[in-house]
Amino acid sequence: MLRIGVDVGGTFTDLVALVDGRIVTAKVPTTADQSEGVIAALEAAGIGPVKGATVAHGSTVATNALLERKGARTALVTTEGFRDVLEIGRQNRQSLYDLTRNRPPPLVPRELRFTVLERMVPEGELTPLDDNSLKAAVEAVAAADVEAVAVCLLFSYLHPEHEAQVGAALRHALPAAHVSLSSGVLPEFREYERFSTTAADAYLGPKLGGYLRRLVRRCEERGVPAPLMMQSSGGVVDVATAAGRAASFVLSGPAAGVVGAAEIARRSSFSDVLSFDMGGTSTDVAPIMAGEPGTTTEATIAGVPIKLPMADVHTVGAGGGSIAWVDEGNALHVGPRSAGADPGPASYGKGGKDPTVTDANLVLGYLKDGATLGGDIKLDRSAAHEAIGELAAHLGLDPVEAAQGIVDVANAEMARALRIISVERGLDPRSFGLVAFGGAGPLHACALAEELDMEAVLVPEAGGVLSALGLAIADIRRDYVSPLLAEVESLTPSWLEAAFEAMEASAAADLPDPEFRRRADLRYRGQSFELTIDAGPVEELAPGFHDAHERRYGYSMANEAVELVALRVIATVPTPPLEMAGPAPAQKRTATARSARFGGDWTEARVLARDAMAPGDEVTGPAILEMQESTAVIHPSWGGRIDDHGTLVLRRR
Repeated sequence: MLRIGVDVGGTFTDLVALVDGRIVTAKVPTTADQSEGVIAALEAAGIGPVKGATVAHGSTVATNALLERKGARTALVTTEGFRDVLEIGRQNRQSLYDLTRNRPPPLVPRELRFTVLERMVPEGELTPLDDNSLKAAVEAVAAADVEAVAVCLLFSYLHPEHEAQVGAALRHALPAAHVSLSSGVLPEFREYERFSTTAADAYLGPKLGGYLRRLVRRCEERGVPAPLMMQSSGGVVDVATAAGRAASFVLSGPAAGVVGAAEIARRSSFSDVLSFDMGGTSTDVAPIMAGEPGTTTEATIAGVPIKLPMADVHTVGAGGGSIAWVDEGNALHVGPRSAGADPGPASYGKGGKDPTVTDANLVLGYLKDGATLGGDIKLDRSAAHEAIGELAAHLGLDPVEAAQGIVDVANAEMARALRIISVERGLDPRSFGLVAFGGAGPLHACALAEELDMEAVLVPEAGGVLSALGLAIADIRRDYVSPLLAEVESLTPSWLEAAFEAMEASAAADLPDPEFRRRADLRYRGQSFELTIDAGPVEELAPGFHDAHERRYGYSMANEAVELVALRVIATVPTPPLEMAGPAPAQKRTATARSARFGGDWTEARVLARDAMAPGDEVTGPAILEMQESTAVIHPSWGGRIDDHGTLVLRRR
């Protein structure tokens, strides 16, 4: 069976095809219309018309629209008196003491927020929906010439009747508009997060829907099945479902990378790892414990809280294309601005003039002068040297010292990100392996592992396209939530079982023969946040929560009452297990050597070709391993071997 994964990044579009267990890869530059890049990747891999194939896709369309504020013109309809919930938000601030720092503006400006007279309370209807106010709101929305509408009424997560009526009236009056109801997008309490998530869903819906229609049309023209779409939670869904749940796709690509990293770690017998995905534009890191990628419902993307299940990924603006610059105080910075794919780093020879991390790695000897990227890009060391030379002159350094400074600053930013998802969560990185992937991840992996005192680094054979591999092996997944506020001591086994069975019945109607995982959101009475744990019998909920709280926060309160906030069901249709074998090793080639900078000194490093190596082959640093889509730099104090699954497992000597 042919499985295909296509991941669109900020700089490159990656493809992995699993053909009877054999891995075929391709990498092409990302295009302005990402659907064109998907087809270009299929062409580069030689994949023509196919039947019976499974295609999965991870896209940055929703992410970019949110970051660049280029979504649809969106209106909001809410309960009278609550027009400004989106703007008031919470009292937490990203920079609490910076008086000049403004919060990101809401996705829906005040002039596009309208109200209706109605009121639901926890017990049910308090004030009926007023027909005149509904008519006035619908007419105002129609006159505002919007592409999308978010409907968020108070307590609609418990009683969605009024919200359904408003949604029906809007769809009748504006048949071309995308309408998102909070009772469907996020049926949970906390008005601000529910409003924010629903507004994001409406704001992104037309953009993602238009992209998916173009993508499906182009796939049909090439004779390829319509793709499944990767959600932020790490599972895939069909295109029709994706078009109606746009807010669930803001971490589509990074989630695929975490899925791929978890699979690589499992095959190499590592249960606890940190995934490190360094691409051209940014770096994504995430914890994987007991072989399971972490998820969260507390993410904020581009200043917008989105309370949907998503991979517990932390992102920083440090990638191969991140631009180095000097501030007014003559301090060196790297990112978050990126050279992207066009024009790209100076060494791409496409018109870029700004020095980047890729240029620095080239000057330091880690990358080969003339190496080919993405099919038609050849690295030019002289162009990188010239670009960094201008920065170096400003800093009073020579180009090599400036290049080393660029790499050191980028490494510091990425090490900080790894500490956020480990040390700041009560996890000791010394007991974790580091799975390094992405086009630039293996270049920096040993340096970061040394910084965090980690003992093992895993470099997958298809590390440059691992997110695409994660797509190809991802399970079909749907998430269900039911808000049920109650003290755990008051719950009975029959009540809990009935609540879960009702959710699982809904899932069984949506998916063919799904497998279920039961979870519960719990908190101590009086807390304003909760933790999600696996839900077993009623009598195990409180002890399980105490243990989870102890691991996360370093303490527990066994004498405090525990409250249930919500029940969750994760329904999956697992992808059949698949043995993956890379291409047969090419004819053995004699290792060459290249001068590269280690520890401030130039050293002759062995240069090895990954496609000429087989399982069991060993590597000792200093060395440079050139792979098809990326390059691994092995520092002098590191060495390892290629395991039976094609992963280079490095350990500190």
